[in-house]
Amino acid sequence: MGSSPHISIHEREKEISNMEAYRSYTISYAYHALTILLGLLFLSNFHITLASTPSTTTKNYKTYIKTACKSITYPTECNNDLLPFAYKIEANPQKLCNTALSVSLKAAKNCSSTISKLSKNQGLTKSEVAIIKDCIVNVKDSIDQLNQSLSAMEQLGSSNVKAQIDNIKTWVSAALTDETTCTDGFTGMTVSNTTKNTISSSILSVSKRISNALALINRFYPN
Repeated sequence: MGSSPHISIHEREKEISNMEAYRSYTISYAYHALTILLGLLFLSNFHITLASTPSTTTKNYKTYIKTACKSITYPTECNNDLLPFAYKIEANPQKLCNTALSVSLKAAKNCSSTISKLSKNQGLTKSEVAIIKDCIVNVKDSIDQLNQSLSAMEQLGSSNVKAQIDNIKTWVSAALTDETTCTDGFTGMTVSNTTKNTISSSILSVSKRISNALALINRFYPN
């Protein structure tokens, strides 16, 4: 009979120790691999959720703006102008009015540029030259008043709020008057359709924005 191989106790203990180390390594590797996999799945679902589901907060901000725009004269322009700034405006009346004034100021500056370019056209009648000149002055005054309003709205609360709001309303109302005064000059004057339509459409665009800004200020800051 052949004799069975003899394994010493020391060798047996070493073999058991190696097996336990291997098992420990395998478990540790599997644990880390599972952790990484779960992390990747979480990130994937997180990005999918962000991409497919609009932020509830942003939705609330937009609802706030839409509600504010419902009760004013030009709601379509109000929504188009302010909704892109929903995250900036949040649900803050001061930020809402401030943004409305910023939009009005930008429109007034665009209007000023349009009318100034119109003044360089060849073949203008004396009446057209006079009307354009007056419009440029009126729009410039409007820009100055909107700048004052915007500055005061940004600093609202640093002193007497009621007095600040009264000043803002006065400046915005004056800015609106300056814009509409521009087109009043057409009455009884010989003006080409091109000149009249260019000025009228540009002034109307500004007037709508200023009117909306004033309406929002009156709504959120009543006397």
